[in-house]
Formats: sequence, C-alpha cells, structure tokens
Amino acid sequence: MFLPAARRRRPRPSRPDAFSIYDPVHFGIDENGQAVTVTLMYRNLLTGGEPGSGKSSLLNTIIAHAALSTDCRLWLFDGKVVELGLWRSVADVFVGNAITDALDRLRELQAEMDTRYRLLDVAGRRKILRSDGLDVILCVIDELAYYSVTIGTPAEQDEFKTLVRDLVARGRAAGIIVIAATQRPSADIIPTSLRDLFGFRVAFRCTTDSSSDIILSVGWAKDGYSAKNIRPEDRGVGWLLAEGGIPRRFKAAYLDDGAIRALIATALLIRGGNGAAG
Repeated sequence: MFLPAARRRRPRPSRPDAFSIYDPVHFGIDENGQAVTVTLMYRNLLTGGEPGSGKSSLLNTIIAHAALSTDCRLWLFDGKVVELGLWRSVADVFVGNAITDALDRLRELQAEMDTRYRLLDVAGRRKILRSDGLDVILCVIDELAYYSVTIGTPAEQDEFKTLVRDLVARGRAAGIIVIAATQRPSADIIPTSLRDLFGFRVAFRCTTDSSSDIILSVGWAKDGYSAKNIRPEDRGVGWLLAEGGIPRRFKAAYLDDGAIRALIATALLIRGGNGAAG
C-alpha cells in the first residue's frame, strides 16, 4: 500500500448495506424496462436540461449511492442551497451561494489532487486502486452557471471555470469524480473544450436541438437523438451518452424527500455521523 497512513480511508463500520463508489450506479430504466447502470469511477459526468426536466432526480440518485459508499467523500456545491441541501449532514463539504467559498474549496480539491499525483509518481503508478484504501472524492456542482457566470467578479468566474476544467481534466486517475449540472446548456456555460472532457453526458429535455447538442455533442440531434423531442410531461426522461457509444433513452430514478431522509439516516450510520465541513 503506497499511501501514508494519514491519507488512507477513515475507519467505518462494516455493514451489509454499504456500497462502493467503484460499483455501478443505478441511474434508472430504459425504454425496455431494463436497468440502466453506470460505473462512475475514473469518469466524470455532465448533465443539463430545462428546469424540472430531471437533473435533480439523477443527482440525488448518484449522491445516494455515494453517501452509502464507505470509500467515498461527498463535496457538494449548490448555488440554490436547497437542491442538495438535504444531503448536507452526510456531506464532507457543502458549499452554498458564496463564490469565495466555492473557490476556496476547489483550490483545496486541486491541492489534494496534486498531492495524490505526487504520491502516485513516487510509487510509479498511474491511478489509485480500490485496494489502496484511499477515499474517492465525488464533487457535485449544481448549478454550474450560477458560479461561472452569475455571481462574483469576472476574475472569480474565470478562476472557477479554470479550476473545474483542471479537476475534470486531471482528477479521474487521482480518485476525484466531477458531476456537473446546468439548466442553461449554452456555449458560454459549457464550451466544447470543457464538454469533451466529460466521459458521460446526460441531456434531459431542452428547448432547442442546439442545446441538446451542447450536452451530448454536435450532430446527435441531426441523427435523431435530441432532448428537444422529449415531451414536457415526460419528466426524468433523458438521453445518456457513454464514452464512444450511442445515446440511450432512459428514465431517471426518483427519490422523494422521505426516501432521501431515510437514506441519509443509513448513510450517517455507515459514515459514523460525520457532517459537512463547510
């Protein structure tokens, strides 16, 4: 084991209901009623769509899996506070609507990433493994546009975008997974150079073909895979694009507030009751 003892996974009770972030995450079901699962380890995910289209359902499902995983830390960024706020008690870091806090935390995450790469370099390794006993960090950002174009000075917004881009580009092998969501799929929020760094993308209902393509990649709408064609009443329905594949239509699993509270209670037992550090 190449990691110093201080950086290894925190001891937690062994429970049969605990998950691992290395395991596939249940996203929902496809049009044939088959389960849709995605392995997020060593990957990042971008999702977008109009308000009420299903982004929150997918984020809550992913966070639920991570919260029940004994090998994962949760870093949550929520400009509206209330979208991910229920998970605050089980998060290791929770950032609300302050750009200065968001930047401070992203800098910390970047520093942790650099430290992990130095350890890997010394060990002659290219990525962390489950057997290393190092917690994976799941960084969830909802809503991306809030921090990148709405609040703060232009310099702060630019730094936020630069930090996110660096984490998405380099974090995977160091055990840092970025999940980013936006209800404004536009080129100024998600430039091509950033979108193409995300291995997995999910487009929920969008108002235009171009907005759908901004999430999935240019050309998919022309080929018939457009989130514009999802009916407004089909909440939670979206297109999932995995690396090198073809978009797959699915319906995201839904957790109501009661189910989330029950999951949090279990997660707190698994995690030993740790609360958000920020």
